[in-house]
Amino acid sequence: MLSAQGTCLCGAIKVVAENINPKFTVCHCESCRQWGGSALFALQCGTQVKFEDTTSAGDNVSIHQSSEWASRGFCGNCGSHLFYRLNETGEYNIPVGIFQALDGLEMDMQYFSDQRPHYYCFSNKTKEMTKAEIMAYFTQKF
Repeated sequence: MLSAQGTCLCGAIKVVAENINPKFTVCHCESCRQWGGSALFALQCGTQVKFEDTTSAGDNVSIHQSSEWASRGFCGNCGSHLFYRLNETGEYNIPVGIFQALDGLEMDMQYFSDQRPHYYCFSNKTKEMTKAEIMAYFTQKF
């Protein structure tokens, strides 16, 4: 496991994660692609994550309940994506780009692989889960 800190684009939000899995995931679901314009490259960071608003306002982390099981967070100032969080467990998935100085990362899994658009693909050999497999997993888990 890795630990790292990073910031949103404007620097208003500082992110510190203590247990980052270096094997990151890529999600091709419609929500992730609509949220960010393409697939979400995310690091599984567990629950030991802290967000610090460095501005005097202190309220720049905005949260959107994006599904029955997850919420998405973003900087209310610059709009940077900060996290995808599982509501039941509190586990965070944080965009890879938040942490600029991480080495040794490896693409390990692609979620919603059957929803990946035809206009891109990756040459990396990864595990893949379809929409049906993801839905079955979350139905069993929660």
